[in-house]
Amino acid sequence: MDASEEAARGLSDIENFLYREAHLQAAQRRVAEFTARMPDLTREQTGDIERWYVEEQTYVAHMVTRHIADSITAAEARYRTRLMRRRRGTLAAMTLLTAVMMGLCVAVVLGMSV
Repeated sequence: MDASEEAARGLSDIENFLYREAHLQAAQRRVAEFTARMPDLTREQTGDIERWYVEEQTYVAHMVTRHIADSITAAEARYRTRLMRRRRGTLAAMTLLTAVMMGLCVAVVLGMSV
């Protein structure tokens, strides 16, 4: 792996980390606002709710990411299948065209020698 590929990978890792942190901070803000509206909760209950909500948001984000990755993988597989069919069709057409052209060339050469 050369330096530019390594740098690109590092930037991607940093971007993913920052996205994940922003998502977690937003989840923590939302649940803190929610629990702040419930003054009867004990500190322990508030902590339990906040931990559960952040864990749930992390799980949901993971599931969404996995679904997107699976969808991309399936789309790539369909694309590869279509591409291979087109390549086979092109190869068959080019083979037929080459055979016809060779036949015409042979016919012209034989026609000239007679």
